[in-house]
Amino acid sequence: MKALRFYAAKDLRIEDMEDIPQPGPGQVAIKNKYVGICGTDLHEYVAGPIFVPVEPHPFTKAQAPQVLGHECSGEVTAVGEGVTHVKPGDRVSVQPLVMPRSGDYFADRGLFHLSEDLALVGLSWMSGGMAEAAIVNDYNAVKIPDSMSWEEGALVEPTAVAVYACERGEVTAGDSVLVTGAGPIGMLAMLSAKAFGATKIFLSDVNETRLKLAKEIMPEVITLNPMKDDVVAVVREQTEGGVGCDKVLEASGNEAALNTGLQAVRKQGTIVQVGLHTKDSKLHWHDVTFKDVDVRGAWAYPTHYWPKVVDLIASGAIPAAKVVTKKIVLDDAVTEGFDALLDPSGEHVKILIDVSA
Repeated sequence: MKALRFYAAKDLRIEDMEDIPQPGPGQVAIKNKYVGICGTDLHEYVAGPIFVPVEPHPFTKAQAPQVLGHECSGEVTAVGEGVTHVKPGDRVSVQPLVMPRSGDYFADRGLFHLSEDLALVGLSWMSGGMAEAAIVNDYNAVKIPDSMSWEEGALVEPTAVAVYACERGEVTAGDSVLVTGAGPIGMLAMLSAKAFGATKIFLSDVNETRLKLAKEIMPEVITLNPMKDDVVAVVREQTEGGVGCDKVLEASGNEAALNTGLQAVRKQGTIVQVGLHTKDSKLHWHDVTFKDVDVRGAWAYPTHYWPKVVDLIASGAIPAAKVVTKKIVLDDAVTEGFDALLDPSGEHVKILIDVSA
């Protein structure tokens, strides 16, 4: 089968590899349909290996070369012994987190995403979405309704990240929210905040193309470019009492954006760090204390989120497909996908690969 595999930084290869085996007990075979290129995939391409293990993963035993792709949808082609919740022909979205299901401190408490032995389909597992087919565990395959497109099925994973960020921030009806970073997660956080009931949403980014797209997606969003606008002043001017916004969702992984969020949030507000920082970042901790704010991380998502996020997308409450700016085929994944997303001009937000084309 054809697949895109990561070997090392700047070394992605589209090649033929052995077909997937028959699924074993508790496993599901999938014909992949669509897969998204994630910021994590880009980090691996530029500076990896980061999450892709060089030595065998302690739980899954996977190691490079690795088929990438953890935001994916597909059709079930076969199931292993003991699998009853899906059958051949079912349409599924892949929940990519792989971990011990018991005997692990966090797994025993239902916090599977916090397991010390966590692995991911497409990063540290035998299969990934950037191939014609994949093998996943039964708990990784979640049915989607016929009304949901294959493209939307591949967007459940990044949308789950955004939904979890909103839940970690306790975004609620009537809130004012600043989202920093207008990449895919930032855009989806913007849409998720609206679905959670936020009534005033600000979005900051230095990329004017992405800010323009955000206005097309959500005309009421207040877009700000920190290279030209005083983000803190605008947020304070347009929030009740001039004290700042209730919540900040930091989706860029940028030190300046994080500190801007700290200045823009009101006293006793909440900052959620969802974007991954690739290096140590300084935060003005005096202001954290003085303003009595909460600073919280948001790592991935609880695995039980999938049905809820599927419903949010399928119902139209979170129109995730609006963030997609390009669809390509697997043969063009490196040049038209990875390289295009790394282009400083930043013309694209979310690129999906049609694996079955």
